[in-house]
Amino acid sequence: MDAAAVRRSAETPVQATAADLDEVVRTLSDAFAADPHMDWFFRPDAGRDAARVAMFRRLVADGFNGGRIDRPAGGGAAAIWLPFEWLRPMPLLTELSMLPMMLRATGAARFGRLMAMRADMDAHHPMDQPHAYLWFLGVAPAAQGMGIGSALLRAANARLDAEGTPAYLETGTTRNVALYERHGFRVISEHRARADAPTMWSMWREAAST
Repeated sequence: MDAAAVRRSAETPVQATAADLDEVVRTLSDAFAADPHMDWFFRPDAGRDAARVAMFRRLVADGFNGGRIDRPAGGGAAAIWLPFEWLRPMPLLTELSMLPMMLRATGAARFGRLMAMRADMDAHHPMDQPHAYLWFLGVAPAAQGMGIGSALLRAANARLDAEGTPAYLETGTTRNVALYERHGFRVISEHRARADAPTMWSMWREAAST
């Protein structure tokens, strides 16, 4: 992978289409392989990697349904943005349709961890003001540390500032907290799904005046 070329392309990202599904799934699955929260709730056995890919296949497909997925034209990174309205309680049939994917991801022993994390995220997500939700931002491991995530954030921030739209996200590492702070986000809460869960930081960015 030519990381420098990916970074240049990330400065002016394109919106992913259904034809990009496989590449976006692979990129995000690889990018989140060492994520502390996914490590906490994902099954610890040999089926973990395949289950993570299957989960991202479902989530990326959902991202095309009402959201937008920004990526460099040649791939290597992706950001899934959702309108906050998308986060309203799901219809029962939708929830039920997700159960097999979630159980495959966690296994029976860790399913409660995923449910606790979802409840914790919902409890801390501010829903009283319209905003764009950065659901996932990931860079392929071979291209990490090259400013590609920052390039995607700059492009998204410029778009959201022009619209006058605030933004919200969660992150699970202090390194990413610092990254997002450099792009105008501030921590609004620090929380854990359970006592044994990793820390999560909720962050908010007001749209800059244009």
